Amino acid sequence: MQVKLRDPKYLMKLSKLGSFHQSKLSFLRSFLNEFKEWHYNRDLFQLNEDGHGIAVYSFTKNKRTYSLVCFANKIDDEERSDRVIATKWDAAFTLYDGIPSKNDLDRLANNVPKQEVGRLSYKELTLSRANKSIRLFNHVVENLSKGKQPDTNILSKVGYLYRTTAVYGSGKFGLADRFRIKNREEIRGPFRLEMMLVYLVRQFTFDQVNHIAKSKYPKTAVELDKKICRNLGIGNSTGLGMAPFIVNHPILLNNWIMARETALKKIREIENVSKTELSVFYNCLIKSLKNVSSWYTESDFQNNKIKGLANDLKIFIKFLKKDFALGEPYQFNRIYVWAEENLKDECIEYIVSMMMEPYDSIVSSLVDKMSADENESFNIPVNRTIEDLRNILEKNYSEILKIDFEKKESNKNFWFISKNKEEPRLADRYQDNGSDLEQPIAIARDIKKLYETIFVKKNSLKIGKFLIENNHLRHVVRRAFIIEKFPYSEIQDNTIGSNLVPIDMLRLKLSFFGAIKFDPRSDKWLRICMFQGAPLPLELKSFENNWIYNSLN
Repeated sequence: MQVKLRDPKYLMKLSKLGSFHQSKLSFLRSFLNEFKEWHYNRDLFQLNEDGHGIAVYSFTKNKRTYSLVCFANKIDDEERSDRVIATKWDAAFTLYDGIPSKNDLDRLANNVPKQEVGRLSYKELTLSRANKSIRLFNHVVENLSKGKQPDTNILSKVGYLYRTTAVYGSGKFGLADRFRIKNREEIRGPFRLEMMLVYLVRQFTFDQVNHIAKSKYPKTAVELDKKICRNLGIGNSTGLGMAPFIVNHPILLNNWIMARETALKKIREIENVSKTELSVFYNCLIKSLKNVSSWYTESDFQNNKIKGLANDLKIFIKFLKKDFALGEPYQFNRIYVWAEENLKDECIEYIVSMMMEPYDSIVSSLVDKMSADENESFNIPVNRTIEDLRNILEKNYSEILKIDFEKKESNKNFWFISKNKEEPRLADRYQDNGSDLEQPIAIARDIKKLYETIFVKKNSLKIGKFLIENNHLRHVVRRAFIIEKFPYSEIQDNTIGSNLVPIDMLRLKLSFFGAIKFDPRSDKWLRICMFQGAPLPLELKSFENNWIYNSLN
């Protein structure tokens, strides 16, 4: 049986993309798989009794070493902020290429805690900062110092001791440019170094609470239980800075989505699904229910999605127990078709992720295809014709061409770059100033403008000649020829319309990172949890591949 890939015009709507969940393809999960044979070490740990100081952690294999350098800082409670305009943080981190010397550590101590104001070198690969979840952090320290383990019910509502507020790489603030390291075999997958930094930061948070508790009451203090550590992750606070990424990197977006859709297609095409494979799928599904029930947020928008997911999962499990016949051919195809007919997007995409759990062989072969060399498709084929371009637009953007941009609601928002932090922001075109500084992220509007412009042009006109007089449309002409080769490269929605929910764009990207427990704080920023349930560094050589479904509850 041949199954078609899902139609981009159906899949690439923001409401659909904003329902994606982590999966075996997610970067933090594939990162752990790829680095499980690396040697982990805590090389330096010099903190005072309050937990302030420096620590260094490393991963080493053969002659390659990556070192996380941590600076734990003293700040007042009123200085603690997740906003990008913050200037002080509880901790700051950089991932160093190799083993840092004493001189390196002194240099980094003068720059890393300053973050954007400091300057790094090509020896530093990523940069980050994080704040304590102060109530939870203090709760853990207080209990450990008295010889008790913290209350897991309290822990499960947050899921982490620290949350990062930014993770930078690829040349920002003097960090190593991507070209220096892109050919290293061990980090060819997307965001490998960022995942490494966050994972090692997680271990630092456990070491820090243990150290402070022991310093406070050395006679009674105990260490945080390993099971509790395992089921705590690292939080992240993310705003609109992440949203334009998926617009500005169409080929990379395509490759992420294509890997996911190819996995789904291959799994649906399996004729004889074994009992073991079905058992892995079902067991992961049941274990994951605890993650859903411990998914706390104050957002009405997200709570409605969580409630719908929980209800749909009950319906789905009832179907599996009552109406699903074992032994029939193409069982996962039947599961998927039934889900499409009976469930909402949040649960459909949850099940799609779950279907990958029994199939390491399918997933691992796709992980290597999730990176992209975007320069290869940058050049516009100037010898193609207007007829070619028109056909591409009508075939691949038919939904977008239906949008009426004469209506005010279709143009309500505009994207711009903030002056102070050079971060992407969203504003109301009819209430706020600055639309003359609009960033080219309104792809749907520009595609429609391109279509209307070429509609009256001769079919035989060459693209090169067209661009001489229409250079302002060059960026969407390029995208049109990209989508011809990469069908999932474009969001099939209006990114400036009144119905835009910006956090859908954030969630799409974060799902591929491997984030769970999305917690919107508005429609423009959210908090998430990463590596919750993950093995500790010394456990990497022998860990369960479906660790993501562990829970404190």
